[in-house]
Amino acid sequence: MAASIATRASGVALYVGLLIIAGLALSLALGPDQYATYTGLLGSPLGLLVLFGITVSIFYHLAAGLRHLTFDAGKGFLPKTANASAWFCFAFGLVAAVALWVGVLFLGL
Repeated sequence: MAASIATRASGVALYVGLLIIAGLALSLALGPDQYATYTGLLGSPLGLLVLFGITVSIFYHLAAGLRHLTFDAGKGFLPKTANASAWFCFAFGLVAAVALWVGVLFLGL
């Protein structure tokens, strides 16, 4: 049940991420001062936390989507298998996001 709720919550987070991207595009259109302000907001500790959360949501939603594809194929319905795949989705979302952010921070992008 938690995986189902988390999948829906991550979908909502992805919509928030889309609004953040739209805000970035709008700030680009409004000029360099607005762009600097917006990127400064995204670069703040709170902004980075939000971006990290959206990154976790992207990877979790990807894994949960693949999990549901296996359900559509008629596989993975046993409680033990379903619980294991749900935990895998949570772990994958977090580990993949941390790996991406560590890579970005080490590369200085």
